[in-house]
Amino acid sequence: MNKHINKVAVIGSGIMGSGIACHFANIGVEVLLLDIVPRELTDAEKAKGLTLEDKVVRNRLVNDSLNAALKSKPSPIYHQKFASRITTGNLEDDIAKVSKVDWIIEVVVERLDIKKQVFENLEKHRTPGTLITSNTSGIPIKFMSEGRSEDFQKYFCGTHFFNPARYLKLFEIIPGPKTSTEVLDFLNGYGEKFLGKTSVVAKDTPAFIGNRIGIFSIQSLFHMVKDLGMTVEEVDKLTGPVIGRPKSATFRTVDVVGLDTLVHVANGIYDNCPNDERHDLFKLPDFITTMMDNKWLGSKTGQGFYKKVKDAKGKSEILTLDLDTMDYRSKKSAKFATLELTKTVDKVIDRLAILTDGKDKAGEFYRKSFGQLFAYVSHRIPEISDDLYKIDDAMKAGFGWEHGPFQIWDAVGLDKGLDFIKAENLEAANWVSEMKSAGITSFYSVKDGATYFYDISKKSMEKVPGQDAFIILDNIRKSKEVFKNSGVVVEDLGDGILNVEFQSKMNTIGGDVLSGMNKAIDLAEKDFQGLVVGNQAANFSVGANIGMIFMMAVEQEYDELNMAIKMFQDTMMRMRYSSIPTVAAPHGMTLGGGCELSLHADKVVAAAETYIGLVEFGVGVIPGGGGSKEFALRAQDTFKKNDVELNVLQEYFLTIGMAKVSTSAYEAYDLGILQHGKDIVVVNKDRQIATAKAHAKLMAESGYTKPVKRKDIKVLGKQALGMFLVGTDSMEASRYISEHDKKIANKLAYVMAGGDLSEPSYVSEQYLLDLEREAFLSLCTERKTLERIQHMLKTGKPLRN
Repeated sequence: MNKHINKVAVIGSGIMGSGIACHFANIGVEVLLLDIVPRELTDAEKAKGLTLEDKVVRNRLVNDSLNAALKSKPSPIYHQKFASRITTGNLEDDIAKVSKVDWIIEVVVERLDIKKQVFENLEKHRTPGTLITSNTSGIPIKFMSEGRSEDFQKYFCGTHFFNPARYLKLFEIIPGPKTSTEVLDFLNGYGEKFLGKTSVVAKDTPAFIGNRIGIFSIQSLFHMVKDLGMTVEEVDKLTGPVIGRPKSATFRTVDVVGLDTLVHVANGIYDNCPNDERHDLFKLPDFITTMMDNKWLGSKTGQGFYKKVKDAKGKSEILTLDLDTMDYRSKKSAKFATLELTKTVDKVIDRLAILTDGKDKAGEFYRKSFGQLFAYVSHRIPEISDDLYKIDDAMKAGFGWEHGPFQIWDAVGLDKGLDFIKAENLEAANWVSEMKSAGITSFYSVKDGATYFYDISKKSMEKVPGQDAFIILDNIRKSKEVFKNSGVVVEDLGDGILNVEFQSKMNTIGGDVLSGMNKAIDLAEKDFQGLVVGNQAANFSVGANIGMIFMMAVEQEYDELNMAIKMFQDTMMRMRYSSIPTVAAPHGMTLGGGCELSLHADKVVAAAETYIGLVEFGVGVIPGGGGSKEFALRAQDTFKKNDVELNVLQEYFLTIGMAKVSTSAYEAYDLGILQHGKDIVVVNKDRQIATAKAHAKLMAESGYTKPVKRKDIKVLGKQALGMFLVGTDSMEASRYISEHDKKIANKLAYVMAGGDLSEPSYVSEQYLLDLEREAFLSLCTERKTLERIQHMLKTGKPLRN
């Protein structure tokens, strides 16, 4: 099916509809967003003398919804200017415009009668061959397409985005009775390649895959919490990041999503899945019924499992619901001996066996919850999916789990998992024992860098489809290792390209990482053609190892600190001035030193969800790994396009001084961190390493030549320095900044002005690097800087002093 999606129509502009519209705008698609016409005027409209026939009134609902979405946090759109790709209208005046689109997506209220009415009207204007899909979260697809034409049914299916559409990766595709295979294949590929999603083809069963397993998991915990005498805090402690789940864990997640939403889906499963072997588990516990009666639905009503209040002094406090008394009380800390055993284990997958071996209540909790989960997912095949990897994909992409149920089962061991199931008086599906009898003891295996899964119908290990566009570092790390130290692993990606992957905590950049990067460049220059710096952790890098900087500064080991900063600067300069092309692949948090590394690569292949910036002001210093130098250089390169040189320099200065961080890779262009015509953005993070490799290879094959070091950087000297110093004096006098903030800003001003030169001059990068390093070191002698670093190390938050 050779189809191009240039324009889509989204029908329904609620939170989900506007979110979907924004995400299509994110990827460059033109969007027509339609909603119903209001039947009554607002008081404001009456005061203006408007009527129900005025266009501004007729489009009020859709415009208000879209504007609310664009103002929401986190933003549904990569860049506010992308909103211009969305045109709004209503379902009476503008419905004929759907004849010009390539794909119609229905996102109206979850009522079958209303959806069918909408489809009847849409079919009058839809051009044959146009994709038409529903974003339903659970209404059977087969009912929605009844009575529609053959062409409509051929191009109709469910396409279930998870909310928020920009951030959650799951894209469930649910075929109707007559959906063509070509349509399913097209949507599967489009979701992954263009929308940046994990596409999962699901069967037309209640709640599909993600919500069926996700709601089971939550309902299971709801029933278990009372049995084990556990508190809300204890459950959230055990079901959060320690097992690779979101920080919001279980109860906080329900508060955010809304208890009524969860109850709606749970009731749907209970009513429509009478033959589910755990049918009774979807009944609501008494405490949930009480909360629903009291309208304690979570964030939307101001209270749920948690409630934020203010005491007599106006100080905020978060209270927790006691599930026994149904009263709110102060939060209690949750501590378990089993969790202490995993503190030194960085990888979640390595913690799971330890957690399930625990001798305390935490260990019992994990054995019970995993036992129930393992049994349940085994019985859902082939009901909701024929392939077990799709269940894992759905839970990872839709619920933010780091590992899916079958991956968790592999981590604890097949036999242990079966023991957990037996202890709950449950049974696994027959295919599991058949697999074990055949001598296969894991659901997944890796061969030649590819992931294989146990195919139940074929009774053998089969390659997971669709991997060829990806490079999965976990799969090649051991077999393709070229060099390793405590900070990095260097892997051979093939085709003459190496990858250097950070292995430090939070991918911080310290001595071992820097020495590993230099070794990678040495190897690439000697025997390879190019180098990628990339990883597939949650974040690219949170910056330099400030703990190391703090210890050196406290011990007053300034010579060693000077050498460490110089090594950082020299490594960044090697990224730029090596004889092979270097490509950085940032994603997630890319802060401080991680940003500086990206600034010095020949090319950046950034994931769309990259939050990048120079944040060193927060710990009382200026960027010392080449960031301050690079912004002075980039400012002067912009001088050529802009006559007002001081204004340009000031913009770059403020980006550092205000510690600005982009909320997407596209915003990083505005900050001067990414550069148009050189750097690119990929929407699907899973494709990032492969894309970075392809660009490194292309640069090498196109005849890459080592750049000549810059000695032509125009600095403005006292002219700029005077402007900056007047500005910082004014800011301090107005109490916008502290005395120490002023001192940091003045140091940065000195570097970016090129010192106190009497007139504009041309200098080298090394000249600016020396100024940068001197300024950085002088700030490290300040007591208030050390207080800021110490506070950041303790709390992870900046201190203003």
